[in-house]
Amino acid sequence: MTISTRKTVLAGLAMFGTVAMLAACAQAPAATDDTNSAASDFLPCMVSDAGGFNDKSFNQLGFEGLTRAAEELGVEPITVESATETDFAPNLTSLVDQGCNLIVTVGFALAEATAASATANPDIEYVSIDDTIDLDFDGETDVPNVKPIVFDTSQAAFLAGYLAAGVSETGKIGTYGGMQFPTVTIFMDGLAQGVAHYNKEKGTDVQVFGWDTAAETGVFSGTFDAGTQPLTDAQNLIGQDVDVLLPVGGPIYQSTAAAIRDSGREIALIGVDADLFETDPTVGELLLTSILKGIDVGVEEAVLASGNDKFDPTPFIGNLENDGVGLADFHDYADKVQPELQDELDALRDSIISGDVKVTSYLAG
Repeated sequence: MTISTRKTVLAGLAMFGTVAMLAACAQAPAATDDTNSAASDFLPCMVSDAGGFNDKSFNQLGFEGLTRAAEELGVEPITVESATETDFAPNLTSLVDQGCNLIVTVGFALAEATAASATANPDIEYVSIDDTIDLDFDGETDVPNVKPIVFDTSQAAFLAGYLAAGVSETGKIGTYGGMQFPTVTIFMDGLAQGVAHYNKEKGTDVQVFGWDTAAETGVFSGTFDAGTQPLTDAQNLIGQDVDVLLPVGGPIYQSTAAAIRDSGREIALIGVDADLFETDPTVGELLLTSILKGIDVGVEEAVLASGNDKFDPTPFIGNLENDGVGLADFHDYADKVQPELQDELDALRDSIISGDVKVTSYLAG
């Protein structure tokens, strides 16, 4: 099954909540302070998705988590970068051949290669970032030596959508993605749901451009690299008078920032995965907030557990309740967010956690 076929099937199944049972059994990655028991020959390794470990986004967060854990364990990790999908299997084979005890794969696109490698090497422990490795869609991880670490970012994106609607002056919000993967559209879907909730609460008609939740269609650049197409997509959305923009796809935010600056208008940028204000200060003055995923923390704790012979394959699903996802500080934009809106966001967060406000996604049904 190709990545394209798989993402289409997964998106369809999400409507029926077929993977929701994973959320019911989700536990945080097991942390441990018993680092002195780590075997001196423990070798943790990592394979990146396209974009590399300096993408200032999810690959970089994974790398930082691995690095911190390795330093605490007193070991030297091995990392390999993937430029294209064809690099995944060879990179995994290379790590297996080098004697890795734990292999972390970063990104939904590596799911099939991870499943194949883990099946062929049952004595090696694997951590899958952003995919449950549920290729038969029965609600369970297919390979027992793989720990999925995934994030229901729709919850945090819902808050971002409500926030965006609250600060927008044109009443038009834009979003686009690198590729139409569930791990991308979950941000766009959450944003649209948050805007819809704002409209319901306020009696407004703030619009979302670039993603149609009902039709599951939107604007996708076909790449996770900054460049001409993401720049064009951002410019087209700006041309529709949006004044808040959410690009979902690693470095494509750089193209969005360039389009915002070229427009000469005041347009707020929303980052994803990491707090872009911290990871890339060059776009700091444009940022409204960033939708956070605790990839670094999840990786660090999973590697520490594996290094101390306490590997737990139980899936971890990050959400608002366990602080696996959230919104970054408003930083330079803080004085433009009214205190009343912040109070509403705080109350909305509590309502999502309690279940009073429902946020749907392929991870939560």
